[in-house]
Amino acid sequence: MAVRGSSLAVVTDTPIGFFDSGIGGLSILKEVRRLLPADDLVYLADQAHVPYGSRPAGEVRTFSVGITHFLLEHPAKIIVLACNTASAVALRHLRQTFPDVPFVGMEPAVKPAAQATRTRVVGVLATPTTFAGELFASVVERFAAGVRVIEQAVPGLVERIEAGDLSGPATRQIVQQALEPLLAQGADTIVLACTHYPFVIPVIRELAGPDIEVIDPSPAIARQVKRVLDEQGTGSERAHHGRLLLYTSGETRNLTEWVARMPELSGEVARARWVEGRLVAGE
Repeated sequence: MAVRGSSLAVVTDTPIGFFDSGIGGLSILKEVRRLLPADDLVYLADQAHVPYGSRPAGEVRTFSVGITHFLLEHPAKIIVLACNTASAVALRHLRQTFPDVPFVGMEPAVKPAAQATRTRVVGVLATPTTFAGELFASVVERFAAGVRVIEQAVPGLVERIEAGDLSGPATRQIVQQALEPLLAQGADTIVLACTHYPFVIPVIRELAGPDIEVIDPSPAIARQVKRVLDEQGTGSERAHHGRLLLYTSGETRNLTEWVARMPELSGEVARARWVEGRLVAGE
């Protein structure tokens, strides 16, 4: 079946592709699996280069192009940038480089936050590269009129989450330090603009208090993926659950442990190596 408006031939049983710098995109993968259980899914965690948030934009774009080539070899019928940093600096470039490929990127959830806030102050937790990208500025300009949007980077949190520390003292201290300036300035709504951060929502809610709304964009991104597939007529029509294949450019042990703690994401974990700018499956 062909994608409307495209010369790219797509069959319904080819997988949905995802990538992130690490395990953060599993928060998106989990929601897509819940919404589209019949579709095959293939995920690439670029753990050889995690985190992306402190890297130059050009470097992230280069990684994103290499990962896209890898996912298209599977062959992915749509690619989800399950990474806010990659979406901020590489989404436009990928759409220009691969004009026949449907991409879904992460857009900071400023719009629902601006609609929800009572104090008219919204805090956004993200990486410095996400804040520096034109996508974030565009979202604020379009959707946050009359609302004060406070940017707050959270250095070190991605690394703690990658290590599996979701509620230990070091993680709690990082989250507390990020929340304090937002709450002091009257923010009553917190946007999570990094796909790693939903894994520490319980700590964020505990430290922020019951009156603070925390917005996780994962369900909205899953719905957008479904909309794109519905528009193209490329969703799987099988009655059984689809296959999940997960790759990491780092050591497989970490990703395997993460998958084991998320039973809804039961799947095969394999290695992919960077070789002269390209990803190659296998040890």
